[in-house]
Amino acid sequence: MPAAHHRRLLFAVALVCYALVFTSFVLIEKPGLGLGHFFYIPVALIALACGTQVGFFGGALAAALYALAILITPRLPTRDILTYATAIRFFTFSSCGTLIGWFANEHRRHLEQLRDLAERDFLTGILNTRVFDEALSRRCAAGTPFVLLLGDMDNLKAVNDTHGHTAGNAELRRLADALGRTLGPGDELARVGGTAGRRRRAARALPESR
Repeated sequence: MPAAHHRRLLFAVALVCYALVFTSFVLIEKPGLGLGHFFYIPVALIALACGTQVGFFGGALAAALYALAILITPRLPTRDILTYATAIRFFTFSSCGTLIGWFANEHRRHLEQLRDLAERDFLTGILNTRVFDEALSRRCAAGTPFVLLLGDMDNLKAVNDTHGHTAGNAELRRLADALGRTLGPGDELARVGGTAGRRRRAARALPESR
């Protein structure tokens, strides 16, 4: 399931849970039962789906719905609304939403970093061999014409032998940056493996399908 679809589903489930908890509170709640604690469930769901800021407002919404439910439930005294407990409830709900939302944001950021590390060449930052092979297979399977440009950097071994691999790596990065500036929408640039046992690589450009 795509991440965006998963987050939309969590958001929708959170809204349904808000409604269910509110309705259950109004219909069933009595002193000492504690159905209001179930508001933590939609707060957590909406924070997971939307992050820190929406998590905070989700907690504030839960506190507001809790207070409204007390106001319209005849079995509960309305004086319970304006108490320190209401302020504490607002703090705990919003804090819960904020913390879970922060965790969700950090989790998504780490996943993006891991995905980037898995798809990018560590030296040049362009696509690696695995992603290049996947892109080539995808374009071949599509059955539409495309242009494949293959390039090899001349005298890289001589640079490595004369000036060291640090200088050679710098030249590879410079070449990758220069090629990257020429890409158009849909074009893909990758660094693929060279001869085994040698620090030599060829940058291959896979432009947009024509």
